[in-house]
Amino acid sequence: DAAGLQLDETGRIIVDDHCRTNVPNIYAIGDATTGPMLAHKASEEGTIVAEKIAGQTGHIDRHCIPWVIYTHPEIAWVGQTEPQLIAEGLQYRTGSFPYGGNGRAQGAGETQGVVKILGCSKTDRLLGVHIFGAQASELIGEAVVTMAFGGATEDLARIIHAHPTLSELIHEAALSVDDRAIHL
Repeated sequence: DAAGLQLDETGRIIVDDHCRTNVPNIYAIGDATTGPMLAHKASEEGTIVAEKIAGQTGHIDRHCIPWVIYTHPEIAWVGQTEPQLIAEGLQYRTGSFPYGGNGRAQGAGETQGVVKILGCSKTDRLLGVHIFGAQASELIGEAVVTMAFGGATEDLARIIHAHPTLSELIHEAALSVDDRAIHL
């Protein structure tokens, strides 16, 4: 209060895209700020602040932050959800693929789960990826990279994935956006 920092309705510090507060020369990161309470987000925000202080350009794309819940099976996602897309009035297409259709998942006895992909109906731009299953925390990275570079569901569908791997789940889910899944 004494510093004059602006807080949101939950008591967290409001920052801009460079982690600057409303008070000059005061930055805030991590759980004290708005946005997801994730260690990897806080770490990247710390890097941004250090770069800004050093006179460099720091940047974080808050739409491409992977969320992970370390349960068994794991849950991971990046981007928007269907309810968010509906609320925004965006037209989208979906594709999904079950873990049970993946040879690597079968071999590991980890067949519970699904990968779901959301893409823009008009541009095919990747809008969200949601994974429930083994190694979801590892698999979500491919979706984050694709989204960060403005990729499309077709980009994921065209990339050759090693066989047998769990990453083929993303490939098959991307193919299923156009009803082209191969292994089901």
